[in-house]
Amino acid sequence: GGRTLPWWALAISILATQSSANSFIGIPAYVALVPGGGLNWLQYELMLPLAMIVVMLVLVPVLRGLGVISVYEYLERRFDKRTRWILSVVFLLSRGLATGVAMYAAALLVQICTGLSLGWAIVLTGGITVVYDTLGGMRAVVWTDVIQMAVLLGGLVLCTAIAWHLAGGGAAILELQDPSRRAAIEWAHGLGDGARAPLWGFVAGGLVLYVSYYGVDQSQAQRTLSATGIPGAQRALVLNGIARFPLTLAYAGLGLAIGAVAMKEPALRDAIAPNRPDLLVPRFIELYLPSGARGLLVVAILAAAMSSLDSALNSLSAATLRDFVEPHLGPTRALRAGRLVTLAWGIAIMIFAGLASGLSTSVVESINRVGALFYGPLLAAFICGILDRRARGAAVLAGVAAGLVVNLWLAYAMSAQVFWMWWNVTGLVVAIAVTLLGSRMMAPPAAQQLVGTTIDAAALLRALGRQRGSVTLLLAWAAVCGAVAFWLGVR
Repeated sequence: GGRTLPWWALAISILATQSSANSFIGIPAYVALVPGGGLNWLQYELMLPLAMIVVMLVLVPVLRGLGVISVYEYLERRFDKRTRWILSVVFLLSRGLATGVAMYAAALLVQICTGLSLGWAIVLTGGITVVYDTLGGMRAVVWTDVIQMAVLLGGLVLCTAIAWHLAGGGAAILELQDPSRRAAIEWAHGLGDGARAPLWGFVAGGLVLYVSYYGVDQSQAQRTLSATGIPGAQRALVLNGIARFPLTLAYAGLGLAIGAVAMKEPALRDAIAPNRPDLLVPRFIELYLPSGARGLLVVAILAAAMSSLDSALNSLSAATLRDFVEPHLGPTRALRAGRLVTLAWGIAIMIFAGLASGLSTSVVESINRVGALFYGPLLAAFICGILDRRARGAAVLAGVAAGLVVNLWLAYAMSAQVFWMWWNVTGLVVAIAVTLLGSRMMAPPAAQQLVGTTIDAAALLRALGRQRGSVTLLLAWAAVCGAVAFWLGVR
């Protein structure tokens, strides 16, 4: 984007990507129908303001300061090419799979509203996104996100108002709910207690996930890299840290309202298969909204879908082009290659979306499960590189591999004992431990590898001083979010 995009547009773009179709469809379904669901999804948001502080103070000054295009370029400057290539592949794999699930969520709506088969719905949804992303690049991503966010908010307000009316108002909505779904906090840890949505699992895992997602996942970090400077990138993160909780609260309220309608209306209840909770919002739109409103809601959800799909697609193509293709091409051939890479990733994501149609859990939970496997080890590579001047590339790769192995083992052998949000923490801790130990068994890195790629305690304190106002605001907002969740949890 020429590093000229305004911070407020970047902030809206960040928020729009998070407010994707899997949020519009998945969060209300989780709140209303998923076993063990309800308002406890709000626990997932409690650590976002604190995560923004870490990203602002530790990651943005280094990554934006280096002027990289792919965040994985940092790994070559700090370590070596092999580390960059391998961890870029890890990102491409995890983000590609998650984006396929998100495209499936959008295609599900298109299928219901048009009568097309799911396969053709996927092709239609993905094809439109691929076209404008291929032509417009990062600028198209950001400015279409701004417009799509406005459409999304209008659709969210309209859908909630209609569901509120059909359910009979706020008192009726609360009366029709299972009391367990109104509780926003589950006082549990998720380590062997069988909790479905434990508070401490969301707190610990959510902090790691959000620092990794906003800091070192190319799909979000590309926005801070596109800012005019470090201060602009930091302001974009602050605005997102403030706006995210109210938006998620609105999605959760929509879930309570539509869930209440489903309790009153057998037609809606019977239209949702027991193992397909994500049909709730599409079926509600199909059955109860008048034609004009139905069209607006379809547009809103498709806007939400495309705002996430275009960002992910652009990040996948940018990382692939910058990390693997561009070094072998001249500058005149890079643009054409970038468009071909974008097209190739678009086709791959459509294939992933078709495979995601067999999901039995909610879309929003499935996407976060995929991320939980990878985010901790990826974050460990950057944290060790920035904060540990002894870290070496070979040790980083060993740490990432160890973290992924442990997480895969937890996912397949211990899923009933360890809540999936803890995978973010286990991956991070194991990867850091192995990296620290392995690095100290090797010679220290060359001095030139540390220039501009590391920060010390004094630099962190200076950064904290410059951002004291923003840090105070985010800490206060984190307390407000926690108080709201606690208030809902004890009602």
